[in-house]
Amino acid sequence: MSKSQKILIKQFDTTLPLPCYKTTGAAAFDLAVRQDVEIAPHSTGIVPLNVAIKPPDGHWALLAARSSLWKRGLMLANGLGIMDQDYCGNEDEYRAVVYNFTAEVVRIEKGDRIAQVVILPYAQWPIETVENLDSPSRGGFGTTGIK
Repeated sequence: MSKSQKILIKQFDTTLPLPCYKTTGAAAFDLAVRQDVEIAPHSTGIVPLNVAIKPPDGHWALLAARSSLWKRGLMLANGLGIMDQDYCGNEDEYRAVVYNFTAEVVRIEKGDRIAQVVILPYAQWPIETVENLDSPSRGGFGTTGIK
């Protein structure tokens, strides 16, 4: 990676802190919630994360839950978010779809950090259809090591 490559970030609410790596060894940076959101019990809600991001050329953004999100009774509804390199327009605010797995309303407040972003390189490969693959079958989904 060239040292001149940068992550470009547009903030929608500049009163919130700019995302940053918290330590020299951090692989991800946290995103702050732009507005208060209440998630009903056993329901999903969309949480605005206050940024549009343009990763460096050849890179994409992986949106993941912060490890403490489960303590609030929440999880990312789709597990992970894949933000393609070209999802980077002025209005392309990152959002997290969260699921409340509790029996109570969960309130997320403006400024809370619920998600984090990792910037990763990508490659696109030619796709070819074949009749057979040259590898032996291994027994099915979820069967490794089970007889």
